[in-house]
Amino acid sequence: MPPEGDKKLRRAVRPFTVRYKGHELVVDLPGYYPKGEGESVHVGNNMAAADEALRMLKEQVDGLPSPATIRRIRTKLRLSQRAAGALFRVGPSAFDKYERNLIEPSGPTIQLLKLLDKRPELLRDLGGEEAA
Repeated sequence: MPPEGDKKLRRAVRPFTVRYKGHELVVDLPGYYPKGEGESVHVGNNMAAADEALRMLKEQVDGLPSPATIRRIRTKLRLSQRAAGALFRVGPSAFDKYERNLIEPSGPTIQLLKLLDKRPELLRDLGGEEAA
């Protein structure tokens, strides 16, 4: 059902600005749009591009690693998601949730990820050889 009156909605992609703490990114946002101006409808994973842009801005502004960055570091360390969860003491499914953008890692987890990204040899000191 159209948001207003009898305007018909059509599947389209339009630019959408994501703003975070004074920074912004423009993404192409799929959805159902009326001709001209008006309310749009987004279903399924239509908001994925906006969600990803927000995570990118949080990474740039606050240093909060995006799911892709978390996955990159974990892979660089040659850890499975389960092994990373055990090593970081955050639970067996935590890295799965971080990498699917379901939850954000805690401050200490973020700091340790950043440290291991710069100094992967420290993984041995944490018992990473057994966890890998």
